[in-house]
Order: sequence, then structure tokens, then C-alpha cells
Amino acid sequence: MGADHIRRWESGALAHAVTDPFGQGPLPWLRGSETYFDDTGQVVPWYAEPHMGSAFSGVGGGFGGGAGARGPGHGNGANGANGANGARAASDTSDPADENEGAGSGTGCGPGVPGHTGRTGHTGGSGSVGGVGGPGHVRADGSSGGARTADDVHCQIKGFASAGAVAPGEAIDFHITVDPPQQYSVDIYRIGHYGGDGAFKITTSPRLPGIVQPPPLAADRTVSCHHWWLSWRLQVPSYWTLGAYVAVLTTADGHRSHVPFTVRDDRAADLLLLLPDITWQAYNLYPEDGRTGASLYHAWDAEGRLLGEQDAATTVSFDRPYAGAGLPLHVGHAYDFIRWAERYGYDLAYADARDLHAGRIDPTRYRGLIFPGHDEYWSVPMRRTVERARDNGTSLVFLSANTMYWQVELSPSASGVPDRLLTCRKRRGPGRSALWRERDRPEQEVLGIQYAGRVPEPHPLVVRNAGHWLWEATGAGEGDAIDGLVAGEADRYFPRTALPEHQDRILLAHSPYRDSENARCHQETSLYRAPSGALVFASGTFAWSPALDRPGHVDARVQRATANLLDRICKRD
Repeated sequence: MGADHIRRWESGALAHAVTDPFGQGPLPWLRGSETYFDDTGQVVPWYAEPHMGSAFSGVGGGFGGGAGARGPGHGNGANGANGANGARAASDTSDPADENEGAGSGTGCGPGVPGHTGRTGHTGGSGSVGGVGGPGHVRADGSSGGARTADDVHCQIKGFASAGAVAPGEAIDFHITVDPPQQYSVDIYRIGHYGGDGAFKITTSPRLPGIVQPPPLAADRTVSCHHWWLSWRLQVPSYWTLGAYVAVLTTADGHRSHVPFTVRDDRAADLLLLLPDITWQAYNLYPEDGRTGASLYHAWDAEGRLLGEQDAATTVSFDRPYAGAGLPLHVGHAYDFIRWAERYGYDLAYADARDLHAGRIDPTRYRGLIFPGHDEYWSVPMRRTVERARDNGTSLVFLSANTMYWQVELSPSASGVPDRLLTCRKRRGPGRSALWRERDRPEQEVLGIQYAGRVPEPHPLVVRNAGHWLWEATGAGEGDAIDGLVAGEADRYFPRTALPEHQDRILLAHSPYRDSENARCHQETSLYRAPSGALVFASGTFAWSPALDRPGHVDARVQRATANLLDRICKRD
């Protein structure tokens, strides 16, 4: 495969990334100059500060380790030096192995970026060594020899989980392919604040024997790996803290991939955080190989050209890894909110969108439901449950834009496992499209605003009704501009579309911006109180959650406004 072909299949990541300038965000177990694809398709660093740390000095490859004090809230864990995670910059060569060695952390398939080194932070279990790659080293060119992101062409290591969410005391199965076959390990991290580290390493698997799994099966653009053999079963201890977790897969020769999952239960809490795994899967282009992969947005033709939505899949499977680095394209939004909310001690429970769909959530057990990120794809049961929650007094908080846009269906896999196939025919076929608003149920009837369009370049959010309690103690005045807070996609109020029933309603921002055709548009942020007393907040922009805890994007006014909202929902003094 020549360099030109490599660049063609890389375009899949670029095409998706431009819909979300915040995307995956920095991976908390990587320290230094992590990169992402910005809204112009360029590779840029996430962290605002310059290169951090020094050459690798920990024991063990990958993540370091060694004995140490137990971590907060968990049975094991140690403080140690993070291993270097630099990948050497890709040279302009036709050797795909060289290009993939330089893949940035944003997608695993993009142009190479300079390597970077680690810094001290929470790492592995007591006495354990993260990864199996041996001591890190620094090459003669000054770049580090740490872990490299696996890609979907060579599939050095890729995997997926048997379930999106699991309860303490239950087991979760991992299906993993390793090419060439070799030993690998699985490090389990929990996302949280953890003194600014962003995640904490909970446990490490034994060294496991890797095999090359069969190629993915594809039928009518639906790609599935449901036939992969079981590789490792994790029995989740009963004492594990609920939350968002990531399994970090690392081979002996230093390639790395990821598998996200959620640990949940049905305990009552002030707030329930719902991770948008249905939308994550809709964007998943695995395998991003210029040949087989497909999402609800893209696929490839026989020549390796990227095709658009009209030729994309209408059904995608959860039985496959995520493309590139193995993390969903929009996962960073949720992680930003989690780090911030846990830092300030909010009482959070966790679940995912499929739990909402399947009826595993009783909204009456929570004061508020939090939707922290890009949550575009909703089934009928999801919407019905959320509307019932609002009508019974549970508040709703939507911290992104383009929410509840497409109506979807979930169905069992070929082996009968429920909710493993996601279908959305969008505008194809006879009859009405799959847009909620074209099925006479516009999303504004829940959110108070609805999707308006893309925002090609970040614009300021302009404060309106600054005397409202949401803006109290933020320092924001009427007409003040919060730079960069309208980005990615935007919502607004549509005057000719029905509003939800409400006691009172207010727009808290009105922000002009230019769309891709240079037409004047505007974004709005909405808050209303339902007849039940429930509050419903919609930020109307992708940039709200990143402003809570994303390096280089934090805004104290947004942090305070969000705290004002959640404190009122939780009835804090």
C-alpha cells in the first residue's frame, strides 16, 4: 500500500473530525503534546502549555508502575512515573508502517507528530508494571520509544467489549485481535479528576496470549466482529466505583488501543450521567482501512475513495472496535464534564444511552439527567423515558448541540444479543426521513431549542439576560462575549416550531456567527421550567463541556454557570 493510498483512507478520520472540533480530546494517560484534528483537518496540540516532562525515567514500558499508596476510592493503585508515549514523526515515505508509527493520538491514522514523554501521575496497581513492553527509551533523534497507536490497516491490537455498561459484581468480555500474535496486557483506567491527572489506573490484567482474529464480516455495509473469540473476561469487583472506564490494550512491542465501557448500577443519586454510546457508534468507521469500514456517514468504494452519506451504512454493529485509537470520536465531551463534576463533588451515577433505551433507568431516582456530549441519535423509547422524567419533575441538562436529531432503532445481533445493531436510514427510501422534526416531533419540544447548523470557525457566545441566576457570580455582563464558546455545531430557537409546555422560559445567550457559506446565523442557549417544576437546560453549542475542564479551553464563567445550574437542580445551598 503506497503513501497515496494511505492518505486516502486517512481522509475518513478527517471527514468525521470536522464535525466536532473538540472530538476525543486529550487522553489523560498520555502526557505532553497530544494532538487532534482541528476543524480544518490540521493536526494541532490539545494542551495549551508547551512540551511537559522529560525523557522517560519510570520502570516498565507503557505506563510505568511500582508499589505505592492506594488510590482514592479503589482497592489498588500506585503513584509512579508515566511511561513515555511518543511516536516518532512520520517521514514522507511509501512505507505504511513508518507512517502509522507516527500516528497522532487523535485518531491513530493521521499524520505523524513528534514524540512526547511522560510525567508523574497515578499509575498501575500495587507492585505491578503497566504494559509488557519493557523499559522505555529515547531514540537517537530525541523522540521516545514508548507505545504507538494501533491502526485499522495493520490491526496491531484492536478490541471491543461484550457490553457497553456493566454493574459491579458482573463480568464484561473483551474480544481482541493482535497482529502479529504476541503477548499483551489490559490496563483498566477510571476517568475522573484525580488531582488533575484525569484518570486513575485501577488494575492490570495478567500477560495474555494474543491471536489474530478472523477478518470482520460485512453485509450491506454493516461491519461486524461478533464471530471473534473471547480474549479476556474481567470480573468487576463489587467495590469498584461507578463511572466511565477505559481498557487500554498494549502489546509487547508497544502498540496501543482502547475500549471504553461504563460501570453502573441503579442506586439513587443527585445526577445521572448518560454516556451517548449510540451516537458514538453511528460515527464509528471501523475498520478505517480504505476498503471495508462503514459508519452512518461514510464508506469506501472499490477504489478506496471515501463515499458520503448516501452510500454509507444504514445499520452499524456494536460488535466491533472503534476506529483508529479505539476511542469514539466525540468521547472527549463526556470526559471533560466528568473530570469537572467529580472534582467538585457532585453525586453522580452513570449509565449509557442503551440503558436508557432498554428501560434500565428509573428517572425518579435522580434529581437530574445529564447529557454531557454530542448525543445526536435517539430511539423512541429513549425520548419517551426522558419526556416522562421531565413531566414527573426530573430536570434535564443538555451540554452540547445537535441533540435528538435522528430517530434510530436498536435490534439484536445475529446471535440474539439485544441492542447490538443500530439502524438509521436517514433520508433514504420512501416516506419521511428519520429526522425527528420531519416526523412531527421536533426536538425543540423537549430541548427548548434545536439544531441550526455547523459553525466552521469558533465564535464568541454572547451573554443575554445576564441578571438571571444562571449567570450569577460569573462576572458575565449583558452582551459580554465568551470567546470560542460557539463552536462545532449550534442550536437556536425556531419561532415557527412548537415549544414545550413551560411555567417560564428564557434565552441566556444570543450569538451571531457565519456558516460555511458566510451567511449570518445565530446560536442560542435555553432554559425553561416545565409544569412539573423540572428545569431543562440546553447549551446549544459543542464547546460547553470542553470549557469545564479541557486544557486550553477552560472558562471560569462557564464553570460557575454550570455550577449554578446543577446546584439548583441538586438543591444545594
